[in-house]
Amino acid sequence: MSRIGKIPRRSFLVGSAAIAGGVAFGVYKIKETPPNPLTPAQGQTALTPYILIDQSGIRIITPRAEMGQGVHTTLAALVAEELDVDMADITTLHGPPGKAYANVAVLGSSLPFKEYAKSDFQHGLSDAVGQVGKLLSLQITGGSTSVVDGYERMRAAGASAREALKLAAAEKLGIPAARLKTKAGHVIAPDGARLSYLALAPAAAGIAPPQVALRPKSEWKQLGKSIPRVDMLEKSTGRATFGLDVRLPGMKFAALRANPHLDGDMRGFDPAQARAMPGVEGVYDLGNAIAVVARNSWLAMQAAQAMDVDWGPSPHPQTMAQIDAALDAALEGRANSTLRNDGDVGNLPAGATEITAEYRLPYLAHATMEPMNATALYERDKLTIWAGNQSPVIVQRKCAKIAGLDPESVTVHTTYMGGGFGRRGEVDYAQAATRLAIQMPGTPVQLMWSREEDMTHDFYRPGAVARFRGAVKDGKAVMLDGQIAAQSASVQAGGRMTGLPVSGPDKVLVEGAFDQPYSIPNYRIRGYVADLDLPIGFWRSVGASFNGFFHDTFIDELAHAAGRDPLEFRLEMMRAENPDSAAVLETVRDMSGWTGKTPRGVGRGVGYTWSFGTPVAEVIELRDEDGEIRIARAWIAADVGVLLDPSIAQAQLEGGMLYGLSAAVHGKITFENGAAEQQNFPDYDAIRIHNAPKTETRILQRKPHISGVGEPGTPPSMPALANALFDLTGTRARTLPLIDQFPLLI
Repeated sequence: MSRIGKIPRRSFLVGSAAIAGGVAFGVYKIKETPPNPLTPAQGQTALTPYILIDQSGIRIITPRAEMGQGVHTTLAALVAEELDVDMADITTLHGPPGKAYANVAVLGSSLPFKEYAKSDFQHGLSDAVGQVGKLLSLQITGGSTSVVDGYERMRAAGASAREALKLAAAEKLGIPAARLKTKAGHVIAPDGARLSYLALAPAAAGIAPPQVALRPKSEWKQLGKSIPRVDMLEKSTGRATFGLDVRLPGMKFAALRANPHLDGDMRGFDPAQARAMPGVEGVYDLGNAIAVVARNSWLAMQAAQAMDVDWGPSPHPQTMAQIDAALDAALEGRANSTLRNDGDVGNLPAGATEITAEYRLPYLAHATMEPMNATALYERDKLTIWAGNQSPVIVQRKCAKIAGLDPESVTVHTTYMGGGFGRRGEVDYAQAATRLAIQMPGTPVQLMWSREEDMTHDFYRPGAVARFRGAVKDGKAVMLDGQIAAQSASVQAGGRMTGLPVSGPDKVLVEGAFDQPYSIPNYRIRGYVADLDLPIGFWRSVGASFNGFFHDTFIDELAHAAGRDPLEFRLEMMRAENPDSAAVLETVRDMSGWTGKTPRGVGRGVGYTWSFGTPVAEVIELRDEDGEIRIARAWIAADVGVLLDPSIAQAQLEGGMLYGLSAAVHGKITFENGAAEQQNFPDYDAIRIHNAPKTETRILQRKPHISGVGEPGTPPSMPALANALFDLTGTRARTLPLIDQFPLLI
């Protein structure tokens, strides 16, 4: 990666284009410019996709999905800072499907390095591998990579556009560009004359924007501060368009019903009962599911449930006992990976005390507040799709294949989405809408999944089991040997997204365990892929979501076996291994007033996980209230390297923690006869306002590289809560959910 503040000329290509009487600017850290996905009107040209200046104002293309994480605001601010425009004076648009918007950071993060110890060479190698994402058109929102990917690229786009506008003004005024300044969307002459960007845009379209150094942080005016979110007004007034808000002339409403026995066939169905219901307009065969079209979504859902359908059995194990047995069997087989293998774990050090533990975690649903949905319009030679999604190019390609069209004939409009968490990186809901639209040519149709269909046809976070063996001596950890078994989300979800076979050592399976910054002389982590094919996918924080619990709970067990304060035990192993992580843990210690001693009726636990490039430490405090346990307080500390928007980063860290606490307390998907037994929120609850902890958050900027915050708040929350329960009750939780074991206040 180029050093911050200066972009080498050979690393970037800059282009410009006239759009609506204006200009578009874009910069790519690649060797050739990808095709521009924008489609200009007659007489217009468009070569690059990031900044549009036309008579309606300044529009910034934000090529990542907005699902509540604030990414449209932060990405736009990266451009606006260098372009010298106020955030209040711009609008944002989600980019259409296009190779130009490929996320090179997401693929670069897949290499099996310990993030906390990555050398400059390894960072460079990750960047180089990430360029393959461009070839695959991986326009993906995920992996906490959106800001990492755009940090230099989008600032450079703003800087080069600013300088092109100054050159256009210099030519018009007949003075050197070096004598001109920019402010609030204007170029300002030495005598105070102001030329607007809008007026200068047509002339700037013919100027190749020059390469310029990026502004240092000391000169930032908007970045580094909390900025009002660009989506705040329309979301708070109800004017924001989510997938379910799409309304088109002549649109029809439909509901899906699919085989509850996962991956089972549909042998046949009788539509008579549904068709007899007033307001039902049609029943359609989608191959492995049915869709009922009616005058509204509620009626369509009722009619779909009223039908008699002959469902075939699931090919998956019929009981949880069989699934658990397959996970256990994986641990007895050959390891898929050994990504950490320090010292010698085969022999117990002389005089050491051995500790063993087995942990087991359930399958989990994504449980987005907005259930899956998509609207599609098929017009024989073209297809248009409206949907909240995390991967528009994949939506485009897969729906084009179903419709028998070239991808270029498919237009994808990415709406706001009521939660993603990885679920909307899948495209099954858009594919189902396409299959229905093909049977209704010329008619836009919105296909909605009921909450029950959504919950029982997820791509779940895989269940996992782990066996840990360790040893302590003289108050120190001298050995840690972990074995982790689960299905491979990389193989399933990665294969679905790229269309390529995924094989080899699976980093995702062991992330959050092999890559933790502890100096333990004998330290091994092995991953085992379970022989199961239940539908699974990427769930917020992915492998770290279970390994954070496994690894950090075991670290806590080692601390207690050594007779040490759990937080100081961790710190001692961290300080030499990674000072940045130690600083995070020291910060949460000081914030919480941690003493290692709690009064009767109070329990405290600490959790730490490095994930997605970000070290996060959390302390949870519990209180016994007449036999019920309240999650009373929480403290979070994290180091993101470069903090672009404090309020957004805080919201993401706290939201990630609450997502993890919800899973730790309530989350569990079980299967019977290949069907998920939990169907709605009464079966799959979450932390609510009344039982959420009062939270304080502090964000550090010590690390040399910027990192994301969307996912790293989730992994340490689960062990922190379980460790606090041990402090309060003396009972160690080695399985989740906790509501089955402790009287938590719900």
